[in-house]
Amino acid sequence: MTERLPHEKGFHVSWDQIHRDSRALAWRLDGAGPDGNAGDKGGGWRAVVAITRGGMAPAMIVARELDIRTVDTISVKSYDHQTRSKAHVLKAPDAEMMGDGTGILVVDDLVDSGKTLELVREMYPKAHFATVYAKPKGRPQVDTYITEVSQDTWIFFPWDMAMQYVPPYRGTD
Repeated sequence: MTERLPHEKGFHVSWDQIHRDSRALAWRLDGAGPDGNAGDKGGGWRAVVAITRGGMAPAMIVARELDIRTVDTISVKSYDHQTRSKAHVLKAPDAEMMGDGTGILVVDDLVDSGKTLELVREMYPKAHFATVYAKPKGRPQVDTYITEVSQDTWIFFPWDMAMQYVPPYRGTD
């Protein structure tokens, strides 16, 4: 059997699906934070920090669902197009807000190797790390996630895609 092309072992995520899965993530996180001042339920979060760029859409949805008004970003570069490289921080969130991460919810779309989250976790060891999707190698770096996919699956997110023809999986007519 020949090796498959990336789109042949791909997990295609639509805008509707990322929205549903991000809402599911919010529901799982509801009441799980350390803040006792989050209404009757308690367990609120002080802020959401999105890991850019992929974590921005899920973080926005989670912040909306959980009524978290303080949202910031951390920019970590760990890919050059589709090639993984050493992770490094390009932009950090407000240091005073972050502290050691207590009460902070860090959101990303996917944990793959775990290198990005490992770097951010070193900076904010008491933050809670949540992703919509998780691969086995990176799963130990995540506190909460919704869907696990195999390590060799490439996830195609809607912000990376355009509508175009794709040939059939097997053969042609």
